[in-house]
Amino acid sequence: MTDRLSDNNRFERIEQKSIPSMVIQNVLDWNIAHGVDTVPGLNKRVLDGSFPELVREGDAKYHADVTRAAEEIIAHRDRVRIVIIAGPSSSGKTTTTIKLNERLKQEGMSIVPINLDNYFFNLEMHPKDEFGDYDFETPEALDLKLINEHLAALIDNRTVQVPRYNFKTGKRETATDPLRLEKNQILLIDSLHGLYEKMTSSVPRRMKFRLYIETLTQLKDTEGNWIRWTDTRLLRRMVRDSWHRSYDPVRTIGHWHYVRKSEMRHIVPFITSVDFVLNGSLPFELPIHKKFMFPYFAKAIEEYRDNPKRQDAFVRAKRVQKMLGEIEVMEDDSCVPETSLLREFIGGSTYRY
Repeated sequence: MTDRLSDNNRFERIEQKSIPSMVIQNVLDWNIAHGVDTVPGLNKRVLDGSFPELVREGDAKYHADVTRAAEEIIAHRDRVRIVIIAGPSSSGKTTTTIKLNERLKQEGMSIVPINLDNYFFNLEMHPKDEFGDYDFETPEALDLKLINEHLAALIDNRTVQVPRYNFKTGKRETATDPLRLEKNQILLIDSLHGLYEKMTSSVPRRMKFRLYIETLTQLKDTEGNWIRWTDTRLLRRMVRDSWHRSYDPVRTIGHWHYVRKSEMRHIVPFITSVDFVLNGSLPFELPIHKKFMFPYFAKAIEEYRDNPKRQDAFVRAKRVQKMLGEIEVMEDDSCVPETSLLREFIGGSTYRY
């Protein structure tokens, strides 16, 4: 178990080094300018009544970054047929896809999304991990052969029959949905594993625009340690799983090492190949996550403390509990707009996910 924890730390360092330093510096500079580069600074925004202003400022910065990404795509519209939005779990891919779509439509470009979740194999064909649990986080749980056949057909202006996957039954339905990509349209792929080469190997590189999104949290705790990007995403996943999938947040903590293992294998090695890096973190989200998730960490610590196979979950729960314990809670989230990226996780969005 010590080896697994050491591997996690090593890959987190590799992940951070893969992101261009100027991108990270830009996030840090913004946080410093708005007084939220430290936990005490963030707490001050909660306590002095300026938190709603921080929400407006943070959302505006995120939207500006999405606009810049859209402009990059527009500049290469003559050759780009597929836009891939990739990133680790709960980094904000889905909302970013929607907002990018909105911006490109303003330029008269027609966007056609394809949901790769529909390409999951039936549950009995899913790969399993060392505990015998189904591993949904590996790209091998998706029918990569069929995905590539469909992508090649789509950029050749042929019609494909996209499967429908039923997560309740764990099986594909018999019904399918026709999809065709016309000359003036761009295919939009929102996928955890969009950078995994085998996912889109049938499409020439010049026809793909790769966008990577990550929660580039630039915030120091009271001891001067950087809060980990993966811990922000864990909190998002816990909230979303509990609200939208009726999944116990304590189980999400226990499952997180599967998520990280897949990210380490199939995302981190390909970060340097992307065309655009977008920050999916929001400077105001941790005080709101605390309202929903803080009590679950004590439960997780107790449950995983003496389980030798779950020591990574125990250590992670202790770390995030300590971090949240230093942060002032924001009970009222009404200041978060219904179109905010954060609503993808805490609910109340005007978008349909």
